[in-house]
Amino acid sequence: MAVGIVVVKQFEKLVVLRWGRLNRVQGAGLRLIIPIVETSRKVDVRERVQRVPIQKYITSDNVVVDMDFVIYYRVMEEQAERSVLNVQSFETAVVNLAVAELRSIIGTISLAEALGEREKMQHRLQIAMDESTGRWGVKVQGVAINEIDPPPGVKAAMEREKSAAAIKTADITESEGQRQAQINRAEGEKQSAILRAEGEREKEILEAEGDQQAAVLRAKGFSEALEKIYEVASTVDAKTMSLQYFDVLKEMGTSPSTKFILPMEFTQMLRPFLNMDSNKQDNE
Repeated sequence: MAVGIVVVKQFEKLVVLRWGRLNRVQGAGLRLIIPIVETSRKVDVRERVQRVPIQKYITSDNVVVDMDFVIYYRVMEEQAERSVLNVQSFETAVVNLAVAELRSIIGTISLAEALGEREKMQHRLQIAMDESTGRWGVKVQGVAINEIDPPPGVKAAMEREKSAAAIKTADITESEGQRQAQINRAEGEKQSAILRAEGEREKEILEAEGDQQAAVLRAKGFSEALEKIYEVASTVDAKTMSLQYFDVLKEMGTSPSTKFILPMEFTQMLRPFLNMDSNKQDNE
């Protein structure tokens, strides 16, 4: 019986079947395979990158979109035999499963959700695939959706909607800016009016205080003047007052008026002079 030698690389596992039944799974190195009795198959356990070509998918709002994505997966070392025993070609199975699961997911969401929630959709696809690929000894590491391309008509409508939304946002922003500017101007005018009113009030208060102080000073000066006059008047005798009256009459006599009005007190003040004249005559 001939002996076969197989070289297993570091990133490979060797699945050996004896008489058609699983016998062993071997790692890297030189491995002996008994011809006819045993058959073997190498399994690459490195992470694989599989690009799924563009496919058409229908969203929940009946929009047909073109999508392509990439799958990152690998065969688990401890379950390498499953990739040989449980599926004919796990690579093809993984791709077909990904397309089917993605169609199912896209059918439950709208176009807007598909465009706006790509990461969420990728996560759902990865979880859905993990639930099925485990029986093949395959682990899905990640899914990356490259592009979601809606039909030209839908794309044009979306562009118009986006443009309208941008214009609306700009209008709202502008109106909000104008409103805020008006508020700021009104607030500024209000503060200015308050300051002016306070200034006028302070001015009036100061003027009133000044007038009050002036009135007090004038009254004080007038009072002191009256006191001085009273002091001087109290020292003046009746003769002196009479002489003052005569001086006043003299000045009045120089005016063109021909009438004189004499107060009653004037006759009383003349009595001393009249008495002096009568006494003089008696002595003669």
